[in-house]
Amino acid sequence: MKVTVDFIRAGAMMEDTMVKSYLQKSLEEWKDDISIVLTEIDKEYEEVAQELKVYSYKYGITKQVIQSTVNEEIIESIRQRYHKPFEESYNQLKEYIKDLEEKQRVFHMFVQKIDEVNRKESSKNTN
Repeated sequence: MKVTVDFIRAGAMMEDTMVKSYLQKSLEEWKDDISIVLTEIDKEYEEVAQELKVYSYKYGITKQVIQSTVNEEIIESIRQRYHKPFEESYNQLKEYIKDLEEKQRVFHMFVQKIDEVNRKESSKNTN
């Protein structure tokens, strides 16, 4: 009788291990996919951040030049040709970078939640 009970326990433990492995493997595959997306978002964020820095300087420089110029015709020309387009691009990039920051936050949350489930499952299966 003891052999049968031990055999059943061993089968149950093996089943738990297989379920655990399947669950953890599935979650890790999902986490890997999310990490790829997160890497792409991070790369795009860096590119947009660099572009935002460029337009920040362009916008700031044109603003300073306008403030130092007295000729209204030249000021208007600078505003139309440089200042307004730089300001528009700068503001668009600022909004875009906020969207990317939100995406980063959300996908980091996915990774944290997956890790949390894996920890809970690991501790549940070791007890």
